[in-house]
Amino acid sequence: MTNHIVLFEPLIPANTGNISRTCAGTNTILHLIEPLGFSTDDKHLKRAGLDYWDKVGIRYHKNLEAFLDTVGENPLYLISKFAEKVYSDIDYSDTSKDHYFLFGKETTGLPEAFMKKNAEKCLRIPMNDEHVRSLNLSNTANILIFEALRQQNFAGLDQVYTYENDKLK
Repeated sequence: MTNHIVLFEPLIPANTGNISRTCAGTNTILHLIEPLGFSTDDKHLKRAGLDYWDKVGIRYHKNLEAFLDTVGENPLYLISKFAEKVYSDIDYSDTSKDHYFLFGKETTGLPEAFMKKNAEKCLRIPMNDEHVRSLNLSNTANILIFEALRQQNFAGLDQVYTYENDKLK
């Protein structure tokens, strides 16, 4: 079982860099659906991901349809402020399948026709919509992946680690 964060046509390199760092630290595969709004050798992208790029499993897809061909029978969740189901009400504990979390472009989200066709897969993070239009993409990805990992008992992750210069010892 693997978790996957999927970014549809991301535009902001710092968001993608931050998400890649989360992917490296959580053994999550990162999927990037083209076209991208930046070059993957962009200095802001590398800066946000720091020196973890070689630890991230990145897969590129020419378009949404090409990505969808790779999902198979695994659960696919579309993250959207327009969804009626709350992300924390979903059971992600099935470790016999991969879990895919698809996030839209920072400015316009996922394509409307695609969302309507897949409304039952749409999930929302509760927020005060009167104060903000949306939450930050990298923060949203973190919320979703860590909820899935919590339900999966943080499989494959160090819940405790002893450092050579441990500040608590």
